[in-house]
Amino acid sequence: MTNRLSRAFDDLTTGWRTHSHSPANLTILVVDDEAPIREYLRRVLDTAGHITHMASEADEAMTIAASLGQFDVLVTDLMMPGTRGDELARRLRASEPGLKVLYVTGRSDELFEERSVLWEDEAFLEKPCTPKSVLEAVALVTSGRIPTVAA
Repeated sequence: MTNRLSRAFDDLTTGWRTHSHSPANLTILVVDDEAPIREYLRRVLDTAGHITHMASEADEAMTIAASLGQFDVLVTDLMMPGTRGDELARRLRASEPGLKVLYVTGRSDELFEERSVLWEDEAFLEKPCTPKSVLEAVALVTSGRIPTVAA
């Protein structure tokens, strides 16, 4: 089964590997309590040339962030056991105000329940998501636009 999934991922990503939609070599902290989602995001981001660090919950993410000192993007699930992704972003921004945040969530309705708009330097992506949409969302949150790629 793992080999089938790996081949399917390779087939799916062949077209966009050489045409990454986001700036290369970003340092990205991925936080999700579901291991398959973390691995999927790691593989998409690594394949595009980014440096990824993984955490399964907020406290682990805070420790990793402290050891990194500075990083470019937080990619986080919104609903996780313990601390929610938006609270994690708020805590990280206390020391890194310009931190870019991408919420990858299956519950965008809950993201907007308490807030009618996203803050500056934030975007969200609904699960499930394609590799292309992940990279476009990272490009959007880091540069404010989605680069067009010539065929």
